[in-house]
Amino acid sequence: MKNNPRVDWTRLDLTRVRFGGGIHDAPPLGPTGDRDMCIMEAVAYMAGEPWSDKPECASPVVSAFLRSWNDALSDEDRDRLLPAAVWVPRLVGSIGDKTTEQRRAFLALDWLTRAHAPAWLDLVPSLAPHAAELRALSEIADMETAENAVAVVRAARDAAYAAASDAVRASAWVAASDATRAAAGNAAGNAAGNASQDVARDAAWAAARDAAWAAARDALQPTVEKLQVSALDLLDRMFACGH
Repeated sequence: MKNNPRVDWTRLDLTRVRFGGGIHDAPPLGPTGDRDMCIMEAVAYMAGEPWSDKPECASPVVSAFLRSWNDALSDEDRDRLLPAAVWVPRLVGSIGDKTTEQRRAFLALDWLTRAHAPAWLDLVPSLAPHAAELRALSEIADMETAENAVAVVRAARDAAYAAASDAVRASAWVAASDATRAAAGNAAGNAAGNASQDVARDAAWAAARDAAWAAARDALQPTVEKLQVSALDLLDRMFACGH
C-alpha cells in the first residue's frame, strides 16, 4: 500500500517505531514515536487523518482487535508481534464493505470460540471435554451458527467458573486476565463472543490453581505464546477478506 499517494510515508520512520499502550493525547514529536502512540494512532497519523485510535481508513473489526491486543501486550511482546513497518502499511486502506467487515467479525468470533477458549480449557483435565465440544462446533460464519454455539459456550463457561475457586481468583487474577487479553482481543462484541472470553478467563484461573502467585504467569506462558501465533494467523485471514 506504499504506493498510495494520499499517505505520507515520511511522517515516521516505521522501521524504528515502537508502540506504547493506552490512548495518547497528541502525535509524537520525533520520527520514532518513542512509545507515544499505539498501533492504530500510528495508522491515523500516517494516513493524514485527525489524531485518533479509530482511523477511518482502517477496518473497524481489525482495528478493534488490535486496539485491545496492543494495550494488553508487554513492550517486548508488542515489539515482536506488532512491528510498525509490517502492520501500518497493511492497515492503511484496509476498510472493507459491510459484507467484508461482517465476515471479519465472524472470523474473530469463531477464533475466540473454537481456538482461544479451548486452549485454556485444555489446561484443566476436568474441562477438556468442554474444549473438545467447542472445537467440534461448526465454523461460526453467520448469526445462525453463532446462535447455535451459545449453549455450548455457556456450558463451558459455567464449568470453567465452577472449577476456578475463590483462592484461584485471588492468586491468579492478574496472570490469567492479562494472559487472556494478550492472547485475544475484543473484535466480536456479541453474546457468544463475550461468553467465549469468559470461558478463557475462568479456565485460565482454574489452570493456575496449583501455581504460586509469582509463578502463575510462567505456568500460563506456553498457552499465551501458542495463542499469539494463532492470533497472527487470524489477522492474516481477516485482512484476506475482500481480496
